[in-house]
Amino acid sequence: MGYDHVIITVDDSSTMRRIIKNTLQKIGFVSILEAGNGIEALEVMAKNKVDMIVTDWNMPEMDGLTFVKTVRQKEQYKDTPILMITTEAAKEDILTALRSGVNNYVVKPFTPDTLQEKVFKLLDL
Repeated sequence: MGYDHVIITVDDSSTMRRIIKNTLQKIGFVSILEAGNGIEALEVMAKNKVDMIVTDWNMPEMDGLTFVKTVRQKEQYKDTPILMITTEAAKEDILTALRSGVNNYVVKPFTPDTLQEKVFKLLDL
């Protein structure tokens, strides 16, 4: 069974994007877009409707927090679920991310089960 949601994974590490993409595909998601940073992600999102965003925090050019704040200012994405995947595990960092508009949070390294659980929860599956 496949899910028709379009998910974008934003991370400057192509390896991490591949891990996330492979995990999402194993779960049953077929439409997964990729971007290497926030600026690239905004360009991809200008051409494609996205149902969920999975983003890293630390990226060059436009980091995850700036990207999330920018996305939240756009009417069509004000309610889009955003999952942040990052090495920043301190409580203050998590609160900062949530205040910026992130819906949920996964700390690296993560298991496929953790990713699946958070994605399903955010998409009400």
